[in-house]
Amino acid sequence: MLSDKSTVCPNNLLDIAQQKRGIKAAIVNAGKELPMLSVIDAVKEKLIIPVLIGEEDKIREIAEKLKFDISEFKIINEPNENNTAKVAAKLAGDGEVKIIVKGHIHTDILMKEVLQRKYNLIGKTRLSHIWHMTLDKEDNPLIITDGALNVNPNIKTKMHILRNVVDFCHRIKIAKPKVSILSATEEVLDSMQSSIDAKEICELAKKEDLNADIFGPLAFDNSVSKKSATIKGIQNDVAGNADVLLVPNVETGNALVKMMIYFMGACAAGVVVGGKVPVVITSRSDDATARLASIAAAVVALD
Repeated sequence: MLSDKSTVCPNNLLDIAQQKRGIKAAIVNAGKELPMLSVIDAVKEKLIIPVLIGEEDKIREIAEKLKFDISEFKIINEPNENNTAKVAAKLAGDGEVKIIVKGHIHTDILMKEVLQRKYNLIGKTRLSHIWHMTLDKEDNPLIITDGALNVNPNIKTKMHILRNVVDFCHRIKIAKPKVSILSATEEVLDSMQSSIDAKEICELAKKEDLNADIFGPLAFDNSVSKKSATIKGIQNDVAGNADVLLVPNVETGNALVKMMIYFMGACAAGVVVGGKVPVVITSRSDDATARLASIAAAVVALD
């Protein structure tokens, strides 16, 4: 059942990201082969100018092994893995880098530093994570949010997640995204909190000018399959045509994304948005293609 399909980076992200080009990016704990491979690809695509943070000897050793000329790039020697997050957050807070890219470091350690008020990287908007999912180079994306950061968001947090994802969709040229507020049913049931939340989110969204079609609750099949929506008599522009799935909790989003990766060979471009700088927090098991796509997504998310 596991897919053996090679992951491919979508052209839509690369094309939009390349319009900005040469963005300074902090690579947090860069002295490992996989994060360095993604840096190589991102430099080849002219997306970023990396600032390499970590143990300098290891960074130079990996670069030499990969035949990657890093002579023009800044290296900040920080042998303590956990301290590399502090260095990156300070650089971003001081405006010296515009993107933070997770290298070989735990996500919670990196995000703990990003969330420190002293760096001034967060404002009134709640941070949220976006997955830009594609199968082929010319594929239209399915956006899944939040499947990595907000564990069990309440209505207020879900509204932040909604605003963030609509803004991201506008940046990738989806003029009026169709957003499904996901549940396990298309009916509002007292026994299913996600369906109640979905109804309330839709009501709140109507009061805001988000330039998006927002509808819920919808189950997964009714969100992505027009046939399923028609059989169930759901008459709405979002049903069966969703660009975005706003999931009820992190477990749902994480499972959907991982199933697409491992069963379908999907390319998962993941980025944290809503703060002063986008943050790429790919899994340490993600391949270089997904990491490149995630860096492209971060470039696209820049103001």
